[in-house]
Amino acid sequence: MTGKEKIELLRELCLVCGPTGSEEKVADVIREKLGILGYEYTTDRLGNVIVHISREDAPRFMVSAHMDEVGFIVNEITEDGYLRFAALGGIDPRVLSGKHVILEGNDGTPVQGIIGSKAIHHQTPEERKTAKKIKDMYIDIGVKKREEAESFVSLGTSGTFDSEFVLFGDGFIKSKAIDDRLGCAIMLDVLGRIKDKELPLDLYFCFTVREEIGLSGARTAAQALSPEYSVVLESTAVADLPDVPENSRVSELGKGGAISLRDRSTIYDRGFVRFALSIAEKDNIPVQIKRYVSGGNDAGHIHKSNAGVRALAISAPSRYIHSPACVINEADYFSMGDLLYAIITEFDAEEIKNA
Repeated sequence: MTGKEKIELLRELCLVCGPTGSEEKVADVIREKLGILGYEYTTDRLGNVIVHISREDAPRFMVSAHMDEVGFIVNEITEDGYLRFAALGGIDPRVLSGKHVILEGNDGTPVQGIIGSKAIHHQTPEERKTAKKIKDMYIDIGVKKREEAESFVSLGTSGTFDSEFVLFGDGFIKSKAIDDRLGCAIMLDVLGRIKDKELPLDLYFCFTVREEIGLSGARTAAQALSPEYSVVLESTAVADLPDVPENSRVSELGKGGAISLRDRSTIYDRGFVRFALSIAEKDNIPVQIKRYVSGGNDAGHIHKSNAGVRALAISAPSRYIHSPACVINEADYFSMGDLLYAIITEFDAEEIKNA
């Protein structure tokens, strides 16, 4: 793909609504893209979409990225037609008030809404001192009664931020759902690049579900596939902002994908990390080390499945993650694809073992 084609692929994936647990529309788009590329795929009972490029007597290698995004689920409809809700995934309540959201209507038609809370003019001095909690917010869908609201949505209806995909500045991209449609886009790009190549791996590409609420899709896939090696493609929160100490900045936009040494759920395989860094240096691919121990991803379950898996995580530095305005740099998107391609095509199990 050209750079422009990669951006358009990311745009298409990010703008699909796929809150965690409701990834079907994202999966439909991915399956369509796989068909165009000429790949067969399977979909397991949880909803993971899996492509297998088989090679006998080769190491089993799993690449994964999750299809779901953070979102909302309706848990109450008030008498006057407002929707109370809970978060699906980790969302900072401070980014919510006044945001535009889109819900999956009862008949499948999108329902527009605005997240509201008590205006600052109506808050007491004490209320102004603390951030609003989600339980004190509601979604306004522009109706006046419960019965009218129930004609559009139901308890359990889920939704996501409704946010434009914007290119700005020097190669910056703003969108919802970059975590982790970016990883899905990279996998589709690399699948196109390795098509019909002789590879040193028995290779699985897994587009997983439900990462944001417990990594369950990746756990199921890893248990079924029993890989020996795994690369997880993710986005990571950064703090490359003024007055933040260097060792707390996590990583920086524009300097390549961030390779994790450890996070809250995984200590990554030392040999695999060294191999990835050496490949990046040899092939002149920008890469950086994630400097701050934080977060977690699908590797948390993958690495401890079956007899154990040598795991590697490559993350795109993202400002304002889990918000309607995640920001990345396109250079990191492109270099992560280059690094994954190089790891797959130049894979060397002995080098990893002895690193």
